[in-house]
Amino acid sequence: MLKKRSLSLLLLLFVVFTQLYAQQNTKGIDSKMLEEISKAYKNTAEDKALRNAIANNDINKLAANNEVVKNVDTYFSNKVNIKGMTNQKSSGRCWIFTGLNVFRAKMIAKYNLSNFEFSQNYVFFWDQLEKSNLFLQAIIDTRHKDKNDKTVEWLFKNPIGDGGQFTGVKDLLTKYGLVPKEIMPETNTSENTGRMSNLLSLKLREYGLELREMGSQKNMNEAALLKRKTEMLATVYRILVLNLGQPPTDFTWTLKDNSGKPIHTKEYTPLTFYKEYVNEDLSNYLMFMNDPTREYYKVYEIEYDRHVYDGGNWKYLNLPMEDIKEMAIASLKDSTSMYFSCDVGKFFYRDNGSLDINNYDYASLLGTTFSMNKKQRIETFASSSAHAMSLCGVDLDKEGKPIKWLIENSWGTIGHNGFLIMTDEWFDEYMFRLVVEKKYVKKVLLDYFNQKPIQLPPWDPMFADEE
Repeated sequence: MLKKRSLSLLLLLFVVFTQLYAQQNTKGIDSKMLEEISKAYKNTAEDKALRNAIANNDINKLAANNEVVKNVDTYFSNKVNIKGMTNQKSSGRCWIFTGLNVFRAKMIAKYNLSNFEFSQNYVFFWDQLEKSNLFLQAIIDTRHKDKNDKTVEWLFKNPIGDGGQFTGVKDLLTKYGLVPKEIMPETNTSENTGRMSNLLSLKLREYGLELREMGSQKNMNEAALLKRKTEMLATVYRILVLNLGQPPTDFTWTLKDNSGKPIHTKEYTPLTFYKEYVNEDLSNYLMFMNDPTREYYKVYEIEYDRHVYDGGNWKYLNLPMEDIKEMAIASLKDSTSMYFSCDVGKFFYRDNGSLDINNYDYASLLGTTFSMNKKQRIETFASSSAHAMSLCGVDLDKEGKPIKWLIENSWGTIGHNGFLIMTDEWFDEYMFRLVVEKKYVKKVLLDYFNQKPIQLPPWDPMFADEE
């Protein structure tokens, strides 16, 4: 009797454990689940045709909505007069090109020039030196923190790069000035920044470890660390000169009119050139953002998100799209372009430079929908600001509402003769940042900048540098 009970108990335990194992196993893809989900593909003639088409073609070509991409209206009721297109080549310097393009348009209009470019390479040189100092000084400042500290970890993951945002433009121009492009032209490295960035990152990480080791020693004072940092920066400076050229301290330049006739020739330093041809208080340029994941009408500041150690962190006012559009329209009606950034890769039709959420019909091609809104895309890391350009035109309807927008890009002639055209609906979904002069901002919005900023960490995914 006892043996029968024992046997029954063993059988019961076996059944229970088998059921538990089966339940646990359903968390993976077993044969039963695979049989069920594989029914989604019917292997009909239609499925076979779609499979063959997609396997042998670019999916964007198949999904392109021909009725939309072939009928792009290029008229704009308000447009800044842009002459000549710039090209950042294989580099992440869109933020430099965009910032300088804003001032370039003003200079061309003021002096009636046929074309003109400031030296992007000049600004990039000082950006790389200042970022190197920012990293090394941040390592010194955090030397007493554990190596696994989140900030220390972020610093070593991001020692330097060629991306950036308008804060860098503002601080670098104010500190170092500007020169014409012909005074410090592009080099192979400035147009193809990847290799130098990798080498600088490697060297800075090496230096960072050395500074942390020095800082951990007893009786090590900060003066000794700063002295060693200066020696390290001398090596960085030499690397930059070898790759980008040596920035001029003074130069002679001739201003020529639209026909090429000389107006005057002068001696300049980069700062006197900047003061004569730009001569703006860059603190009058304010950054605004549309981020539906955070509270509107609040000012936010991102720690360590700056280009110059003794410069300003990235600070912005988060606003609903309606407020941002109102400022943008006011600026464009006054023929003033703006620094603008967005998620440019979404629904971009390269052949004509259009940005329209209806450019591609992925749903019909793949038999499913993609229905996340802007907030959900940000929260799931599906969308963020990736590229800076200058907003230079808007087409308004009879009620003064925007229909579409025009952007000056820095990819040469790619798109609509170098411009991109975005629908107002695309603007709502994929625009993130806009820099506007104070004079186009209502006082009620300016007053919000008096509030204490909410501090955000540098590793927040919404705040990667624009490229």
